[in-house]
Amino acid sequence: MSFLRTVVNDSLLIHPPGFYIIGFETLRLINLYFIFLAFVYVVTVLFNILLIYVIAFNHSLHTPKFLAVGNLAVIDLILNTCIIPSMIKTFLVKDNFVPFNLCLVQMFVYYSFATLESLGLAILAYDRLIAICFPLRQHSINTLRSMSCILGLTWSYSLGTTAFFTSIMTRLSFCNSLKVFSYFCDYAPVFRLACNDYTLHWSLSSVFSLLLLIGPLIFIILSYLSILVTVFRMKSLQSRVKALATCVEHLILVAVFFIPLLSIFMIGFHLRLIDPDHRVLSLSLSSCIPPCINPIVYSLKTKEIKTGALALVRKIKISNNFSPTRPI
Repeated sequence: MSFLRTVVNDSLLIHPPGFYIIGFETLRLINLYFIFLAFVYVVTVLFNILLIYVIAFNHSLHTPKFLAVGNLAVIDLILNTCIIPSMIKTFLVKDNFVPFNLCLVQMFVYYSFATLESLGLAILAYDRLIAICFPLRQHSINTLRSMSCILGLTWSYSLGTTAFFTSIMTRLSFCNSLKVFSYFCDYAPVFRLACNDYTLHWSLSSVFSLLLLIGPLIFIILSYLSILVTVFRMKSLQSRVKALATCVEHLILVAVFFIPLLSIFMIGFHLRLIDPDHRVLSLSLSSCIPPCINPIVYSLKTKEIKTGALALVRKIKISNNFSPTRPI
């Protein structure tokens, strides 16, 4: 196996042809898990595309809230497409080798859209905060233009910071093991294989992980505390129930995304009570399940999307019934 050698600032950098992903090699019944992943991916693709289509072609859903929901659906679709097909390919073809450049691309895409997922949930909390706490000024504060600007800023931040983190991986030399103990080209497991100093990478990954998880979660918690204060000031019980009912689907998504990740980080990384194999399995599940569940929750719990989806189904049935048939 030939290594690419590059000279930067009078120092020799050694880049391998690629890495071997070995996160699932020792797990039992892994065949069943990959079948489950295939099912998860099919559901992710179908429901997220349905959600995007219903929002895009139903003009009554062209509101700030559903712009944020559609944004989350696009993120979910790309996030699972980034990792699940590569995991299934490893299982079907029995080839766990990932070329160096492709490894960096996967790393960039995954962390960009994982960041956008976290920020997307925070944006939906902001939408609920404005709608419930400032109902009279909602349409002047939370407009399509302002929501588009917020989404644009989050995309710019996520893509820009992740591009920087990924680019500095090229400053590392890999001259020993090339086996990555994870389910994809994960940032920390890759830089730990380097044979030169990776203190910068470790520091940035630690800070970035905290910002990715704790920052949006704190904003979501503070938003819902403000919402609860506003709700309990309402005189009518019916108004309270109606206001809280609009938050149910978002709270489900927040719980599905944050609780597994925080549990794994607290128990696995700090208390070290999780077996490494089980930690990789848990992390892969916590990455793949939310993008699958999100569109289902919004499709079933949101009246506007449910109505739009049913109208689409009726339209397809009518078009099939009135389609011209060829004479016998």
